[in-house]
Amino acid sequence: MRIVIPLFERFTALDAVGPYDVLKLLPDADVVFAATSPGPVRNTAGTLALTADAALADIDSCDVLVVPGGAVRDQLGGGELVDWIRRVQGTARWTTSVCTGSLLLGAAGLLRGRTATTHWGSAERLASFGATYTAQRVVEDGTLITAAGVSAGIDMALTLAARLTDRTTAEAIQLAIEYDPQPPFDTGSPAKAPQVVRDRYAAGFRTTARPEAAAAPEFAAAPGSAPHPPGGPGSQL
Repeated sequence: MRIVIPLFERFTALDAVGPYDVLKLLPDADVVFAATSPGPVRNTAGTLALTADAALADIDSCDVLVVPGGAVRDQLGGGELVDWIRRVQGTARWTTSVCTGSLLLGAAGLLRGRTATTHWGSAERLASFGATYTAQRVVEDGTLITAAGVSAGIDMALTLAARLTDRTTAEAIQLAIEYDPQPPFDTGSPAKAPQVVRDRYAAGFRTTARPEAAAAPEFAAAPGSAPHPPGGPGSQL
């Protein structure tokens, strides 16, 4: 079973690696990372690279397509990646995305009239592609499965694993990766996050933490540092 994860410059690492660590455990799984050309592909921060072992042009079919998100703005007008997604998804049994990867599906014309999700910061952009945005971590619409922001890719992959095999197998994979979320905070959605947290998110994360940071809601900005793009992952468009 061929599972293809396309990479592009400034992708979000967990969008790709989270599903990979789940799906690689499926029986007979052959997970392939592909890009415009084989070799290292850098993440949004430019500090981490994954190696693409195949070129997009050399892959004309797959059983499962997993499209990660990231800084996708430059991709949405079309080009090799979007054209490839449009072409290859027609051969796939399942088409999936994580975070703003759903915008790439939208740019390929695959979401019109469909129900889907994305990072909450990109909900309006998703709707512009004719999709109905649903604020759920995982949304299934036939053989299309989309995941919300970043970490939701693990949930999506486990959901997909159950569809490809059976619930017990998916649960065994969940056990294998010890996916038992118990987050220390309950601010993982804008509906739950207090205003001070939403303000910090909008301002960016390039800050210097003081020793008392755990008890203080504000950090001093590092001298000369550039702010993270407002809106974080969902605004990298």
